[in-house]
Amino acid sequence: MWVPGQAAAKPATKPPAPNIPTAPATPAAGIPTQPKDNLIAALAYVTFIPAIVFVLIEPFKRNRFIRFHSFQSIFLTLATILIAVALRILFAVLVLIPLLGHLLAWLVIPVALLGWGILWLVLLVKALQGETFKLPLIGSLAEKA
Repeated sequence: MWVPGQAAAKPATKPPAPNIPTAPATPAAGIPTQPKDNLIAALAYVTFIPAIVFVLIEPFKRNRFIRFHSFQSIFLTLATILIAVALRILFAVLVLIPLLGHLLAWLVIPVALLGWGILWLVLLVKALQGETFKLPLIGSLAEKA
């Protein structure tokens, strides 16, 4: 340990680490081997249109990673439409409550939009990182498709 005003002592040397052979790194199932696959999979989350195109075009529909993210994006769009309809109905019901109904209705909508935006951002980043992040109900459907 070095103390001000004194010469630095030689650090203690560590014994050499044992040479343990490791298995060669192989990509896990579902992780693409090319970086362009990550970008294409993330592009599927921009809107549902690229996702449909990637499901229909031949070189992309054979890639399991791109196919998974494309189907998950399509199913997420369908789930978003269903949730939007449910929120409209909830909004109509909450407005019937005097005084607090309008306040609750206007607070539920931004919270739902914020949650959806965070979910979309997480899916986009995970696709860019090359990970298959499965949503609870939608992810299993996307794997089977």
